[in-house]
Amino acid sequence: MDVIQYADKAAFGEGRTEHANALIGEAGLRIDHERRRGRGAGINPSGRFEPLSRHVFDDGWSTIEELAPFKTDVQIEKPRTIITRNDSPDINFDRSINPYRGCEHGCIYCFARPTHSYMGLSAGLDFESKLFAKPDAPRLLEKELAKPGYVAKTIAIGTNTDPYQPIEKKWRIMREILEVLEAANHPVGIVTKSAMVLRDQDILARMAEKGLAKVALSVTTLDARLARTMEPRASTPTRRLQAIRALADAGIPASVMMGPVIPGINDHEIERILDSAHAMGALEAGYVILRLPLEVAPIFKEWLLRHYPDRYRHVMSLVRSMRGGKDYDAEWGKRMRGEGPYAWQIGRRFEIAAKKLGLNTQRRRLRADLFEPPAKNGTQLSLF
Repeated sequence: MDVIQYADKAAFGEGRTEHANALIGEAGLRIDHERRRGRGAGINPSGRFEPLSRHVFDDGWSTIEELAPFKTDVQIEKPRTIITRNDSPDINFDRSINPYRGCEHGCIYCFARPTHSYMGLSAGLDFESKLFAKPDAPRLLEKELAKPGYVAKTIAIGTNTDPYQPIEKKWRIMREILEVLEAANHPVGIVTKSAMVLRDQDILARMAEKGLAKVALSVTTLDARLARTMEPRASTPTRRLQAIRALADAGIPASVMMGPVIPGINDHEIERILDSAHAMGALEAGYVILRLPLEVAPIFKEWLLRHYPDRYRHVMSLVRSMRGGKDYDAEWGKRMRGEGPYAWQIGRRFEIAAKKLGLNTQRRRLRADLFEPPAKNGTQLSLF
């Protein structure tokens, strides 16, 4: 039976050995398998801003009622704006939209997990099961696009949490966002792990015909078993490849993103993934090295010990060899690609495989010159 025990974080200290951190699940944080069935994370640690930490353990009392399984709960979030701006020098977009906070796909490596700490929730199982939807997003977007002086540039969607995660089937926020963007002739680039993107193929095809849309499918492995444990509620690798084919056949520029490349886990699949995506019609390809910021590191380590205990030391050794001896280095220019001999080797393999297949020979740039601001309510229409 599960009992929640609260303890001051200071009691655990910052000087724990790596072995103790790695075995954090055995120390009492690991959640019973039946409670987290179908989820990626095995633990649900408190966020970094919380003064208390939660520890789950079996106290031996068989009379205590078992806790219920983690179920997906969606709350409504009401942001004041929907377009997020950034000035990061190592990414190729300066604005993005996130229709949802948290992601039901449950990808164990997701670098967005720590954002749940800002909501007083865990980056572990809470990130996958306690979600936030933004149904006002289409209205807010229309309002922001209509502001005087707005200059259109490609809006990236899916760079943080997936816009086509399972709850989108009910909420349909992403489709309404695309309707606003289409009406304004605004360019959009989408990244997703879900074949649900084909639901909006009609809108995307019309936009692509004008040079306003492109889609990247994230394919991290061709091994269905690995995919099920690593990204449990995302579309299967086969479905993602089929989505690339369907998009390409519809005239929508499609690419493949191998994000992330995890040394010792899926790095041996680089060439096979690129070859398979190219065969399905992908024109471009990209990759990102595994990122383990903040709470992601212990969550990933627990998963690694649970599924690949024999590889734990090897995988983490390779990760640190690309991060200056640390689990992660957030420095711009290094965070996406890493550094050192192993990171260099991955980069060269990727480049050679892409060049051999003819990928990335021409980068599709989206048009921004067709943009027409939405008319504000009460605005007099032009006579001509």
